[in-house]
Amino acid sequence: MSSTHPSSTTTATPVVVPVSTAALWLVGALFLALAMYFLVGVDQGAVSVFGQNSNIHEFVHDARHLLGFPCH
Repeated sequence: MSSTHPSSTTTATPVVVPVSTAALWLVGALFLALAMYFLVGVDQGAVSVFGQNSNIHEFVHDARHLLGFPCH
């Protein structure tokens, strides 16, 4: 008993994203990446944008060492 399956060939249609939308997402991702880089890698408390407290530094302390940033 042989069954015949209809030959269905489906082709994937590419999604076209406008350049302006892609540029907006790229700028947003770049801003977020730079903000995270600053908070994890650069913010030391003394040069902090949040004043003289070191809350951000202590919160990401172990992540700094894991990523290879020196902090003391």
